[in-house]
Amino acid sequence: MSYQLTDFLPTTKKEVDLHKWTELDVILFSGDAYIDHPSFGAAVIGRLMEARGLKVAIVPQPNWRDDLRDFKKLGKPRLFFAVTAGNMDSMVNHYTANKRLRSDDAYSPDGKPHFRPDYASIKYCNILKDLFPDVPVLIGGIEASLRRFTHYDYWSDKLMPSILFDSKADLLVYGMGEKPLLSIIDRLEAGSSLYDLKDIHQTAYLTDDITDSYEWKTKELVDHETCLKDKKAFASNFKHIEIESNRYDADRLIQKNGNQYVVVNPPFQPLTQGELDASFDLPFTRLPHPKYKGKTIPAYEMIKFSVNLHRGCFGGCAFCTISAHQGKFIVSRSKESIVNEVKQMVKMPDFKGYVSDLGGPSANMYEMRGIDMEICKTCRKPSCIFPKVCFNLNTNHTPLLDVYRAVDKISGVKKSFIGSGIRYDLLLTDVKDTKSNVSHAEYTKELITKHVSGRLKIAPEHTSDRVLKLMRKPNFSFFHQFKQQFDKINKEQGLNQQLIPYFISSHPACQVEDMADLAVETKKMNFKLEQVQDFTPTPMTLATEIYYSGYHPYTLEKVYTAKSKEEKLDQRKFFFWYKQEYKNDIYKTLLKVNRVDLIKKLL
Repeated sequence: MSYQLTDFLPTTKKEVDLHKWTELDVILFSGDAYIDHPSFGAAVIGRLMEARGLKVAIVPQPNWRDDLRDFKKLGKPRLFFAVTAGNMDSMVNHYTANKRLRSDDAYSPDGKPHFRPDYASIKYCNILKDLFPDVPVLIGGIEASLRRFTHYDYWSDKLMPSILFDSKADLLVYGMGEKPLLSIIDRLEAGSSLYDLKDIHQTAYLTDDITDSYEWKTKELVDHETCLKDKKAFASNFKHIEIESNRYDADRLIQKNGNQYVVVNPPFQPLTQGELDASFDLPFTRLPHPKYKGKTIPAYEMIKFSVNLHRGCFGGCAFCTISAHQGKFIVSRSKESIVNEVKQMVKMPDFKGYVSDLGGPSANMYEMRGIDMEICKTCRKPSCIFPKVCFNLNTNHTPLLDVYRAVDKISGVKKSFIGSGIRYDLLLTDVKDTKSNVSHAEYTKELITKHVSGRLKIAPEHTSDRVLKLMRKPNFSFFHQFKQQFDKINKEQGLNQQLIPYFISSHPACQVEDMADLAVETKKMNFKLEQVQDFTPTPMTLATEIYYSGYHPYTLEKVYTAKSKEEKLDQRKFFFWYKQEYKNDIYKTLLKVNRVDLIKKLL
């Protein structure tokens, strides 16, 4: 299928002219290259506004170092400027866990770095406010979403206020943007100004007056100045932030900073299946913009033949930002919408018959929700599967198997793989519903025999009960059980597949002894680890609040975290116990913590 330049949202004045537009309604600035695909937030938002009849242009990766011509070239929009740092927080995108500058950027042409500034959302907004002070600015995307309150910034090693203060944006949309954005557009087209929108769900703004008559209950957080002085008080905020981010009917949150308040309105209730289908069914070309012809964008290459089946994750992992951004309620696409996307993919000239991933934030949560949703509507727990799988959770994998089988029947599809991580504890927990238990065994077998490309990646994250409890991950015995099933099915089917576990070092609560136990445990199972990482604190996660404050937000008890470069290196070495260059250091470290017993087991 061939596309014209006008099949994409315009990125230059020449392209606007080709659309025969004399005025733009919205101009969207993004830190990513423009890829017209439903996995890229800027494209989704742009297409959504286009479907509402707005004239929208995207300025991808504008140059902020020169005379700012990229910010001026399209003039003023009729309604507002929109700003997003892209699919990642710009600081996570730029720096490693050791705060070293990365040498590549997966969201840039040819993977080249430095096409966006640090704190991109703030930089773009400030430039627009200087150039066009009379035009309102709407900020969104994951960087804005996770920095909507006072937050710890790992890269500057300090608390920062809500991004609304430094960016000077007029309104912030957090989480999945469809519902709030459509509400904003409706109000603007009815004559309101963006400056006046104070009552839209899932938005945040600054004000010096919080007296209003909105229907929401309001909860006030510890103010910014107190957070700067008192780490325990700062930590206490997170419990309320996490609970209200994931409640079905949440309260409004406010936080004072100086003589102003950050007001964060409660989230919308989750999208319906029809609404999510409508978002994925927008007229995406599924291609990078033609301006990148001859260049490779690594993030696109990774997902170009993959399909996202659902949004949301009810795992509530302590180190993960998904529930803060997408929420814990699963919203699944219809089988028809998924099949139609695969059929479109099959027509792409370089499709060779292999779907790289039928996945989601957690691949096997498709169509899972509360058996009695009235119970879910009153629930305040951040996880539906920790410390154990909720009695009210429907864990039937049959709808997901139906999707796999429907995709595999499509003409032109040779095989579909599951590249996203799965929650194996869902497959190993007996529930009252017999059909669900049968589906667990059926899914496990079908996954391993039909949808693994030689290696199945799963994420136990650690082996220590103490660390796993804080992570909100299941006991390591679940991994043992799953490996037994994996090995058994491989043997029965004559397969020779590998199980690849992911692990994290230096996570809050993790000590040297825990890493030594991890090394011993994985050595027994004949693993030489390769998928490993140091914990990286990112805004608005439980683990990050603990890392900075030293306190658990829910109990306000002290928690140890490795922080110095030496402490982190001491922990990381245990991943590579089998390498000669680390053995002497590991020996000395275990002597220092008086664990001679582990020396014998490991070395």
